[in-house]
Amino acid sequence: MMQLIDTHTHLYLPEFDNDRDDVVKRAIENNVSKLLMPNIDVTSFDSMMACKRRYGKICYPMIGLHPTSVKKDFREQIAFVEEKASTGEFVGIGEIGIDLYWDKTFLQEQIIAFKRQIELSLKHDLPVVIHSRESFKEVFDSLKDYTGAGLRGVFHAFTGDLEIAEKAFLLGFRLGIGGIVTFKNSGLDKVVREAGLENIILETDSPYLAPAPYRGKRNESAYVTIINNKIAEIFNIEPEASATLTTANSIELFRLSIYE
Repeated sequence: MMQLIDTHTHLYLPEFDNDRDDVVKRAIENNVSKLLMPNIDVTSFDSMMACKRRYGKICYPMIGLHPTSVKKDFREQIAFVEEKASTGEFVGIGEIGIDLYWDKTFLQEQIIAFKRQIELSLKHDLPVVIHSRESFKEVFDSLKDYTGAGLRGVFHAFTGDLEIAEKAFLLGFRLGIGGIVTFKNSGLDKVVREAGLENIILETDSPYLAPAPYRGKRNESAYVTIINNKIAEIFNIEPEASATLTTANSIELFRLSIYE
């Protein structure tokens, strides 16, 4: 049977409070067997862990401080992340990175927080999930300091060109591909084709970035099927084949087999 993994969902957010059980049920019915949940900040942690407890071996949490949550109190937030990471309950450090789309006020703080969390991932041998919005230069400048250190991870919601993708591969990263690949004129389909299926993992970023034909509506993990179908179309293969390869990539990156 085809198996899919949503490597990036914020299932714990209020957008799902009224029908979370149904959302998980639909995911399972659509062959999405694992849902990986990146953290946002201190305020999201309890609800994320509640999802982990409720849905057992379906939901897998990560720990991290999202770059848009990096403010004056970021050192206290990072201390919280470091404390929780030591418990061994998490499959990754995320969602971390640099976001310059909304506000550049805390750029230096974002860089410090990003590097602290990269070091945390190396300490605990966990992959990092990188959020890079309007910030590829700053992200790669930060990553240079860890060349050859064994860092691994994914560029979440990837929207870069092939040159950026190849830079990511050289550093040990894969591309997180979600609903954007289904948008007309996004151009991401061409990048994905050149990048190669071996470098791709699937994600939704739900409740955000729903694929066509649901663009603009609430996203959910069941829609990984739509994304997988698009990937299969790009590579001219059967959906079962693209599911097999991208799921294997996800299991390898996050070492999910140890949690079976």
